[in-house]
Amino acid sequence: MKKFFQDKNPKLDFKKAIKKPIPIKCVQINEPFEVESMEGLVKGKAGDWLMIGVNGEKYVCDAAIFKKSYDIVD
Repeated sequence: MKKFFQDKNPKLDFKKAIKKPIPIKCVQINEPFEVESMEGLVKGKAGDWLMIGVNGEKYVCDAAIFKKSYDIVD
């Protein structure tokens, strides 16, 4: 079984990909919260986002990651 580590990039022929622009539901929560996710109970901090994915799954997105990864659409 191959093993990959966080601090070392493997010498593989990586391709570039862009995430598909699929709208999801999200709301910023301004207090600490918990979400029953596919990974179990996950805690969010004040300012993090509660997300509902394309298959109805709920998860937490850190506020800083959200800012880098998402744009709000109308």
